[in-house]
Amino acid sequence: MTASHASIDATPPRRADFERWRRRSKLIRLLRVLLPALIALIFLGLAGSVVWSTFSSQPQRAASGDEPIRLINPRFVGRDDKGRAFVLTADSAIRDRNDYQRVLLKAPALVLDEGGPDEMRLAGAEGVFHEATGKLSLSGGVKLADAKSAFDTAASMFDTKTGELVGSGPIQGAGDLGEITAESYGVYGKGDRMVFKGGVRARLQPNQEQPKQE
Repeated sequence: MTASHASIDATPPRRADFERWRRRSKLIRLLRVLLPALIALIFLGLAGSVVWSTFSSQPQRAASGDEPIRLINPRFVGRDDKGRAFVLTADSAIRDRNDYQRVLLKAPALVLDEGGPDEMRLAGAEGVFHEATGKLSLSGGVKLADAKSAFDTAASMFDTKTGELVGSGPIQGAGDLGEITAESYGVYGKGDRMVFKGGVRARLQPNQEQPKQE
């Protein structure tokens, strides 16, 4: 009876050990399948993130490459065909992406023959300067002044190569002869010839010294 009871009491522990070993085996087999799959998913996720970041950053780089070139306080210098020096400045400038020679200006100001006998100043709210042709177009409250006169007009175009200035739109101001208003104007030569056209009105100032009569 004693041996028989001893044999019966030893069976349950061996069965329990067998069940635990079988469960561990199932877990190990499951892990052998899941772990490689998990590692593969991790690698796929990393590869996908790299590809996504690469493609998503390309439009940003392309967009930054398309941004116009901005210049702060630009300065352009040169001489016209009469040898007079000019200096063109502005608060800021942006080069045209479609035409590198075309420069869009904010608050441009031009001084021609500074300190010389033909000094002329020209300024506006906005402007376009084409470096290849040397032509400067101004708009928005354009102001023209020289040693003899000062005028306000809507728009002007100055040729830095020839020194000629033309404008369309109302112009009004005062010169050594008096007050003048017109529809358009032009300045030629070295500024000694100014032509007004279209609805010209003038209020002449009499000379203080009357010419002698012979």
